[in-house]
Amino acid sequence: MTEVSRIPVKVIENFMMDVFQALGTPEEDARICADVLITADLRGIDSHGVGRLKYYYDRIKAGVHLTTTNMTVVKETETTALVDGGHGMGHVIAYRSMRMAMDKAKRYGVGAVAVRNGTHFGIAGYYSLMAAKEGMMGLTVTNARPAMAPTFGTEPMLGTNPIAFAAPSDMEYPFCFDAATPITQRGKIEVLERAEKPVPEGWVIGPDGEPLTDASDILERLGQATAALLPLGGAGEEMGGHKGYGLATMVEILSAALSGGKFQKDLLGFAPDGSRRPYMLGHFFLAIDIEHFIPLELSRRITGQIMRNLQASRKAPGHDRIYVAGEKEYEMEKERRRLGIPINPNLRKELQFMRDELGIEGYEAYF
Repeated sequence: MTEVSRIPVKVIENFMMDVFQALGTPEEDARICADVLITADLRGIDSHGVGRLKYYYDRIKAGVHLTTTNMTVVKETETTALVDGGHGMGHVIAYRSMRMAMDKAKRYGVGAVAVRNGTHFGIAGYYSLMAAKEGMMGLTVTNARPAMAPTFGTEPMLGTNPIAFAAPSDMEYPFCFDAATPITQRGKIEVLERAEKPVPEGWVIGPDGEPLTDASDILERLGQATAALLPLGGAGEEMGGHKGYGLATMVEILSAALSGGKFQKDLLGFAPDGSRRPYMLGHFFLAIDIEHFIPLELSRRITGQIMRNLQASRKAPGHDRIYVAGEKEYEMEKERRRLGIPINPNLRKELQFMRDELGIEGYEAYF
């Protein structure tokens, strides 16, 4: 078992800001990027927090993420917009796009923004929560480079294609569902590799449908398209794998067929000559202003009562608690603000590498 230490939240957040700025990201944009990543860590989504910093570092170094984000509004109406992200920082593209959707929703009731030429933007739930914090419902989806096989297939054809929906409630936390449409996603396998743990059987298959469990081998194979994630529900239809497959396809359509953007194997990040290129992802953001339908407090109360009814329902043997989406993340955030962000030795090495490579000072006491 690898040793895990805790580093204060603000130290990790400041370090991420320093890294992004050292790579050429403007200060305000670096703040947005760091906030998205630290939010993932606080909510217990270790696959998309500081553990993903080296991922962005490498992509920026490779020139497939531009540190200056020059977004263009291609087309716009009162309630909709089509945006070209210009291959900038995905967190900034997504933040500004959801902000645009929210501004439209405040005026007209709903706001929808489709994005093409976006890049990886961290946890989708961050942007849906932006809406919930301002009394709206928010929906966020994005496509990604192919990693998941369709039902009855073994070839990676769809990305992890997450769906995130958030709604304000009268509880201490909003409802927030944020999940990839395969059983797992690449980031969780990266976490298992750093922790030197195997991947559970049933998450990933090889070309012949055989289960794969070695995290390092899987990550290498995913890059070679010789491994594929299984959709929610697993292989076949018996446990509903076709539903996860269908949801992933829905996300692909929302992300590409409204923006005119790229999809499936055009998202692999390689040009026909084999050279690296931007990933050209598509995103879709929807904000709904509740006050245009019913009073916000009534909506909060209804959402909260739905959540409480679920929590109070009959428990399965051996279980004394039922959770709703967003509850565990709320409790995790309280714990991590108090104890700090967990860092294992392999992640610590990555942070040290970026610190030394960029000449960032002031963190020697932590890593």
